[in-house]
Amino acid sequence: MACRRAVPTPTISRPARSFMASSFMASSFLEMMRPEVGCAGSWMKGTVMDALDRVAHFAATTKAGDVPAPVMERAAVIMADCIGAIVGGAAEPDVAALAERQTGAGPALLIGTSQTRTAGIAALLNGTAGTTLEMDEGNQFCKGHPGIHTVPAALAFAAGRQVTGRELLAAIAIGYDVGARVGIAAQLRPSMHPHGTWGAICAATAVARILDATPAQMRHVISMSASLGLSTSRRTMLEGGTVRNIYAGVSGQMGVLVGDMISAGFTGDINGVSQVFGHVVSDVFDEVAFAKDLGTRWEVSRNYFKMHSCCRFNHAALDALAIMQETHGTLDHTAIESILVETYSLAVELDDPAPQNVLAGKFSVPFAMATALVNGSTGVDSFTMPNVINPMILDLAKRVTLVEDPAMTACLPDKRPARVTVSLQSGDRLQASTETNRGDWSAPHPLTEIHDKYMSLTTRLWREDDASRIWDMVRDLDKAGSVDALLSAMAKAPRGDQ
Repeated sequence: MACRRAVPTPTISRPARSFMASSFMASSFLEMMRPEVGCAGSWMKGTVMDALDRVAHFAATTKAGDVPAPVMERAAVIMADCIGAIVGGAAEPDVAALAERQTGAGPALLIGTSQTRTAGIAALLNGTAGTTLEMDEGNQFCKGHPGIHTVPAALAFAAGRQVTGRELLAAIAIGYDVGARVGIAAQLRPSMHPHGTWGAICAATAVARILDATPAQMRHVISMSASLGLSTSRRTMLEGGTVRNIYAGVSGQMGVLVGDMISAGFTGDINGVSQVFGHVVSDVFDEVAFAKDLGTRWEVSRNYFKMHSCCRFNHAALDALAIMQETHGTLDHTAIESILVETYSLAVELDDPAPQNVLAGKFSVPFAMATALVNGSTGVDSFTMPNVINPMILDLAKRVTLVEDPAMTACLPDKRPARVTVSLQSGDRLQASTETNRGDWSAPHPLTEIHDKYMSLTTRLWREDDASRIWDMVRDLDKAGSVDALLSAMAKAPRGDQ
C-alpha cells in the first residue's frame, strides 16, 4: 500500500512582540479591550493581523446565524454523541465516586444524574465521564478528541444563562474548530497524551462565545487557555493509568475558569498559542495551518464517530476483522492458530497482550481483537474487567502479532490502514484489509447507527423514552429559543434507581 501526500513546511513561531510594560495599569487594560482598538483585536492601530488575530476575530465575530446549516447540524450530532458518552461513563463506579467527592452548589447538571454543581466542577466531571468508555468522537487531523473537550464546558457554562440553542451550537462548533486547529498546527511531543493539552482552548473559546467576548478579549482567551493545558503522559493509556480519563475534564474546567478570568480582567501573553505549542509542548507551530480556510473548512465536518469501545488506533484492525467475517462468516475463535496485524506505527504501539485493567485493554490491539472474537462484539460490555482477566481471551491475545507497515504509516492522517491475516489450525489463511476507519469523515456511519450507539449508552442510566426525546431535542436545538428545556429534560431523565 502506497500513500503519498504533500506535507506542508512547518512555520516556526516568531518571537512575541513587545506588548506591555511591567507597570501595566487597569486603565490601559480597559482601553486595550475596546473593540475599536487595532484591526479586529490587533494590539495597536495599523498593525497587520497575525494568525491569532484572524482566528480570534473569526471566533468572536462570526454570528450564530451565519454558521452554515450543515455545520450546525453536525455540531448537534456531535453534541448528542458526547452526551451519550457522558451518560454511559457516568454509570461507571469510579466516576460516580469522584462525583460524590466534588461538591459545590451551582446550576450546572452532572449529566446522567439529577445532581448539579458549579459550572467548573460539572465540566470537570462530565468531561471525565465522557472519556471513560472511549466512545467519544474525535478528529484524525488534529489527532485528538475536540468534542469532549468542548461540549461539557459549553453545556455547564450555559446553565442558568439566557442562551439560545443556536448560540450554544455555534459556541460548540467554533470552540471545536479553534482547538482542533491548534492540534493540526502543532506537533505534540510523542511522550504526551493529546487529551488535556489544546483541549483547554476548545473549552475556553466556547465559553467566551457564550460571554460574547470581543475579538481582543478572545485573543486573550485563546492565549490564556494555551497556558492552562496539562503535562500529560502518553504512558497512562498504555499502562492503564486512569488519571488519563480526567484530562479532558480538566480542560473543560479550565475553559470555565478562563471565562471568569477574562471577565475579571486577566490577560495572556501576546501569543500564548505559538509560545506554548511552538516552544513548550511542541517545537513546531504552523501559523499558516492554524488560520487556513477559516469559516470555509469547519473541523466539526471532518470528525469521526466511534462504534468500538476502545482507542481509535485499534479500529483499523477491528474493521478489517469485521470485513473478514462479513466475507467468510463468523470465525470460531477456538480454531485460530495466530493473527497477524500489519498496520501503522501508532497502532503498533498498542501491543500489550495482557493489559492490567479495562483502560489498558482499550489501548491493546491484541486484547481488542481477542475480546471481539470471543464475545462477538466491540461494545462497552466486551471491555470489562471480567474480560480483561478471562483466560480464553488472554490466550488468544498472546497469538496476535503486530507489525508496522511503513507504507501504511505514510498514509497518516488521511487514512488509517490495516491488514489482518488469520491463520487457522486447519492450515487455511484468511486475509482482509482496510484503508480508512469506519466512521471517518470520508466513510461516515449512518445517522441511525450513531443514534443506536447513543441509545445503548444513555439507557445505562436514563429511561429509554426520555433518552429518545433528548436525542430529538438536541437534533432540533438550532430552533430552540433557550437551552433550559433541554437541561431540564436531562435532569429528569435518570431512572428512579439513580
